[in-house]
Amino acid sequence: MDADQERDEEYNKANKRYGDTMTVKYGKFELPTKITIDETNKAETFVRFVAEPFERGFAHTLGNALRRIMLSSLEAPAIVSIKIEGVPHEYTAVEGVIEDMTHIVLNVKGALLRHIPLDENRGARAPKVVSQVLDVTQDMLDKNNGQYSVKLKDIVGESEFEIVNPDHVIFNVTKPMKKRIDLRIAHGRGYVPSERHVIPDKVVDEIIIDSAYSPVRLVNYFVENTRVGQDTDYDKLILEVSTDGRVTPQEALTFATQIGILHFNVFDELKFQELSFDQEEEGHDTDRSQLLAKLSLKINEIELSVRSTNCLAQADIETIAELVIMPESDMLKFRNFGKKSLNEIKAKLEEMELHLGMDLGKYGITSDNVREVVAEYLQEKSGQEQL
Repeated sequence: MDADQERDEEYNKANKRYGDTMTVKYGKFELPTKITIDETNKAETFVRFVAEPFERGFAHTLGNALRRIMLSSLEAPAIVSIKIEGVPHEYTAVEGVIEDMTHIVLNVKGALLRHIPLDENRGARAPKVVSQVLDVTQDMLDKNNGQYSVKLKDIVGESEFEIVNPDHVIFNVTKPMKKRIDLRIAHGRGYVPSERHVIPDKVVDEIIIDSAYSPVRLVNYFVENTRVGQDTDYDKLILEVSTDGRVTPQEALTFATQIGILHFNVFDELKFQELSFDQEEEGHDTDRSQLLAKLSLKINEIELSVRSTNCLAQADIETIAELVIMPESDMLKFRNFGKKSLNEIKAKLEEMELHLGMDLGKYGITSDNVREVVAEYLQEKSGQEQL
């Protein structure tokens, strides 16, 4: 028996001995309980995500993987061809138009269209042809000093695609004209040059163009130290995601996460042995006690503005526990309570590692019994101090 056969036999014996009969116990991994969004610089196309704590090194592992997936693997619609009535190819001038077809094609590449193909819609990802008759009259030219700018919204019109940059200029017209313009729009990934497009039903005079499908412009990730108990060497992951508007940063992170899980599942099929992770249930009472120490604080014991303190007092909220268990949407219903006060309270709670709308059910705390639980804790604490 050669060396390879011996290794295979030993491997099969080990797999038979442990693979189907034993679950391997592993220690607890620190994982984030929530992912927060930094509201400071939040925009429609930019979001900073913060997740903590991770075990040392995992923030780099996950941050780099998510960054690569978002930059390379997300899908979005893009124009793959254009056909203008009476224009035979891209190396020609168009009568009454300042730009030649080469410049028009370059401008078309800058078009941004949003469309999320839903699974229940049959053929949602199939290429679509959007047709529009462009009719530029003399009156339109006179109103614009003899030159009418044809924008993206003029050649896309009403369709299932949302136009992200509707005022993007495609070309400028100097004479009255009436032409039909056809755009072929498809979904894809990455950057696809014109020669790689496969269009089986291509028509005469249809000009194939390069397509930039990737909707993510920039992804940065940073890793900082964070505290868990007395240890300060855990990881905080900060992800900065910028998109061009065809997907939102939240969608980009969601899609990238699921793409990553899809590929990890390939190796999960092996699963020669099952892992069970320690949840450290014995620390539950300690965690509850530490949490209650924060929740039992009175509103006037934390540094809030007079306006915010008065608003909470009018809402009959006395302790931090009553505050954090309340959803953010309910807070704005209070009289004289605005966004400024809400942001101040959210920032203060974040300093305390708390947030609005917390689910405290696992600690036996609900909106119905929150005052009773806090009162019992304070009474118990007072008894211990007297001893």
